[in-house]
Order: sequence, then C-alpha cells, then structure tokens
Amino acid sequence: MSICLYEASIPGYLQVLDALGVVMTKGAEHYAARDEDVDTVLETRLHETMLPFSYQVHFVVAHSLGAFEGMKAGLFTPPKNLPELDYAGLQARVADAADTLRAVSEEEVNALAGKPLVFRLSSGEFPFTTEGFLLSFSLPNLHFHATTAYALLRMQGVAIGKLDYLGPLRTSS
Repeated sequence: MSICLYEASIPGYLQVLDALGVVMTKGAEHYAARDEDVDTVLETRLHETMLPFSYQVHFVVAHSLGAFEGMKAGLFTPPKNLPELDYAGLQARVADAADTLRAVSEEEVNALAGKPLVFRLSSGEFPFTTEGFLLSFSLPNLHFHATTAYALLRMQGVAIGKLDYLGPLRTSS
C-alpha cells in the first residue's frame, strides 16, 4: 500500500492543533475562574531538565506548519529565537497555524512525496525523504510536544481529559 502524504500529515496536524486550541481555551478559563494569571503557566515544566509550556506549544506549531514548510523547502531546521509570547499569543499562533494548513491542497502536499528533505542541526545533517521525515521524526515530535503541553495544564488542575487531547476524531459517519 502506498502512502498518501496529505492524509498522513494535514488532517493529523489539524486534529492536534485544534485539540490544543481547545485545551488551551480550557486552560485560560481555568485560570480566569480562579482570578489567576494564565501566563504563570508559560514557564511551567514537568521536570527542571525539560523545556517549559511555552516551548511545547511553539514546537507543536514547528512540527505541523513548520514541518509542512520544511517538506516544501526540502529543509527542516528547528526554530531558533522563538518569540516570547504571552498565553493569548501562543493561542493565536496555534490558531494561525491551523488556518494556514486548512488552506493547503491535497495536490500540493502529495506532490512532495518521495522528495529529499534534510533535517539540519548545528551538529550535522540527517537526510530523509518527506515520508521518512514525517513518519519517523516530525509526527512523533508533534505528539510528544502536544502531550507535554496537555500534561502541564493537567498538572495545574485544568479539567481536561483524553477526549480533549484527541480532538475532533475522523470517524466514518
């Protein structure tokens, strides 16, 4: 069975971005109901050696919209110099990424199948095909960062559950 690059990427990206949008809205509501500043969660970490909530959200965008842009360019580099955004700014970034990806055509994505893609770090380069990059690197990272953002809000007492994390399912009916 051959892979349809569009089906393997864009609908999943949108599912994660839309779910994160809902989870973040519930996070903002949680803090507002307690008359607390939601921006205090931005530097929250699961462990001192892990990166904070704000980073997790930035990297959900990097491994969705940024991954698609990398596939088009044939080059993906982790974003550097991330903008310091408040919680509302991060919410807008997630929504903007989803809106941009909704406008991408199936033909545009599928035309990238089999193309070379280089993942570049300061320490070296890793050659991929678009499919290899998507399936073995970018999608696992997308889910890692989305799960971590979810866990950080849950750890703060936000009333969210698995269905919030999963977002809109692509059921057959």
